[in-house]
Amino acid sequence: MIVRVMNEAGYNEAMLGLSLSFNKEITPKVARKLYSRGDEESKFLRQMMVWLDVTAPWRWWKQMAEYRIGMEWNIESQSSSTMHTVMRRHLAQGDFDCDVPDDYLQAINDLIDVKDFDGVTSYLPGSYLYRRILTTNYQTLRRIVGQRHLHRLKDWRYFIKEIMDQLRHQEFLVDVRTEFDASLASGGE
Repeated sequence: MIVRVMNEAGYNEAMLGLSLSFNKEITPKVARKLYSRGDEESKFLRQMMVWLDVTAPWRWWKQMAEYRIGMEWNIESQSSSTMHTVMRRHLAQGDFDCDVPDDYLQAINDLIDVKDFDGVTSYLPGSYLYRRILTTNYQTLRRIVGQRHLHRLKDWRYFIKEIMDQLRHQEFLVDVRTEFDASLASGGE
């Protein structure tokens, strides 16, 4: 799995919008106090946008689809769409996040040779890697961290570690980050 924060925007604009709500300048300390009260008090985090470049196995993308509210990805033009790419070449071990038995891989490649798209997509394992560009915001990422930091699928813990290490305003994830760091120290289970 590869996770890269490509860009962030909207911090100053979110702080200005928050200031308008209270008719006074908001300090980062006040903003942190508000976000710690939950989603309704942290609406300003929706204006802090984040663009991610993620290459992850299909099994993870299926779960990530639960976060479609507050997140956008264009499957056709901004991802490695199966429809447009899987038949272009033989697949190799590097197309998966773990080793696939050689005979299984050969069976998929045989289906590619005979242009059997339905067969190929039916045989692709959950470890098949897809790359997508995601557009999201701090509130959605905060929700993901809070809900998935103890998840048994190791891909979630890796995703969370990467975004938390790369985001510029980690202070808005500090309460969930403390929990996440503690879970890593205890083995993450």
